[in-house]
Amino acid sequence: MTGFSIAVQGAVGTLDERARRVLFARTSASDPAIRDRTARIIDTVRADGDDALIRYAAEFDGVALEALEVPRAVWRTALDATAPELQRVLERAAANIRQVHEAFRPLAREVVTADGVVIGRRPDPLGRVGVYAPGGRAAYPSSLLMGVIPARVAGVDEVVVCSPPGPDGLPSGVLMAAAELAGADRLFAVGGAGAIAALAYGTATIPPVDRIVGPGNAYVAEAKAQVSSVTAIDSPAGPSELLIIADGSASPDVVTRELLAQAEHDPMTAVVLVSTSSPLLDAVAQRLAEWTPGEPRADVIAAAFAARGALLLADSLDEAIAFSNRWAPEHLLIATGAPDTVLPRVRNAGTVFVGETAAVAFGDYMSGANHVLPTGGLSRAYSGLSTIDFYRWTTWQRIGRVAAAALANDVGTFADAEGLPAHAASARQWRAGAR
Repeated sequence: MTGFSIAVQGAVGTLDERARRVLFARTSASDPAIRDRTARIIDTVRADGDDALIRYAAEFDGVALEALEVPRAVWRTALDATAPELQRVLERAAANIRQVHEAFRPLAREVVTADGVVIGRRPDPLGRVGVYAPGGRAAYPSSLLMGVIPARVAGVDEVVVCSPPGPDGLPSGVLMAAAELAGADRLFAVGGAGAIAALAYGTATIPPVDRIVGPGNAYVAEAKAQVSSVTAIDSPAGPSELLIIADGSASPDVVTRELLAQAEHDPMTAVVLVSTSSPLLDAVAQRLAEWTPGEPRADVIAAAFAARGALLLADSLDEAIAFSNRWAPEHLLIATGAPDTVLPRVRNAGTVFVGETAAVAFGDYMSGANHVLPTGGLSRAYSGLSTIDFYRWTTWQRIGRVAAAALANDVGTFADAEGLPAHAASARQWRAGAR
C-alpha cells in the first residue's frame, strides 16, 4: 500500500468548493457506460428470458448453469452443513430482525371527518416480492435476512431470492442456509442486472414480482432504477457511508475503529468524522495512518479515505448537527457525552447509532434493525427498509345519506370552480330534497 491520505481535512465553516464537491457528490447515479450496458442486459433478458440468464452466467460468473432454480432440498442440506456456531449466530440475528419488524407493523385505522363521513386505510401485504442477495466476491447472508424476514413478517404471499452462482452453479452455502432460516419460498442462482430484469419482467422460470429489494453493485443499482417504472424498488443505494458526530469525550480508539470498519466495504465508501475537538481529530488522524497498513483490507480502506474520507472540525455541536442534516448519511454514529440530546435534532439519516458503544457493526448483523438503507444523501427523502415496504394501502370511504346532503352544495361549488359540471351535478343530486 502506498502512503495514506484523507480527501478532506479542515473546518466545516471554511470548506472550499472542491471540498464540498468531494463530500456531497456521492449519488448512486452511474456513468453512461454502465447505464447503456445495463439497458442492453435488461432488453436481452426481456427478449430471451432464461436463455439470456444462462448466457450471462457463463459470461459474468464463469459457470455453465444446468438450471436457474436451486431445489429446496439443497438449501436444507446447506443449513445442515453450516457450522453450529455460525448457525446459532444466524438464528439469533434472524430472531432479532423478526422481533424488531413485528413491533413496527402498520395498523389499519379509520377517522371520522364529519358526521357520517368515515375514511379508512388498511395495509395489504404485497403478493410477491424479490430479494436480491449480493454474491460474487463476497456473500452477504445478513442482507438476505434483512430482505426476506420483513417480507415474511408483513405477510407477503411469496418471497423469491436471486443471488449469483459460484463455481459449482449454486449461491454460497451460508447464503442458502440463510434463505432456509429466513423462510424464503424460492431461490435462483442468478445475479447482476440480469436478475433484476428477470424479477421485474419475469421469465419462464423466474416469476415477476411486485417489489425488488436488496443491495448490489453498480449494475444492480442501475438495473433497479431502470425497472422502477415496472415494479417498485426499495430506496436507491450506492456505496456505504458513515458520519460520526463526536465531541472531546469520545474515545479516539473507538472512533478510529468505526471509521476503519466502514471504509473496508468498498473503495467508494464515504467516511466522515465531524468533531468539536481538535485534539480528537488529531488523535484519530494519527491512528488511521498507523493502523491502516495493518488491516487485511488496507488497500480498500486507503482508497476510500483518499476518495471520500474527511476529518472536519466544527465550531459547535450545533454546526456538526447542521452538517449532518445536510450531508444526510446512511449511518450516523453519535459519539458525544450526551447523545440522547443530539438524537431528537437529527433529521436525515438512514439509521442512527446512539452512543459510542452502539457500534455500526452491531446494526449490520445483530441488533435487529434493518441495514438496507438509503445512501448518497437520499435519506433526506427515503427511509431504511422495513415492513412498510412490503405493503400497499387500501383506502375506503363511507358517506351516509345525511352526510351526502351536507356535502352536496360545497362540493358542487368546488367542482364549478374547476370547470367540471358533471362532478357538480353528481354531488348536487344528493342535496336535501333532491331525491
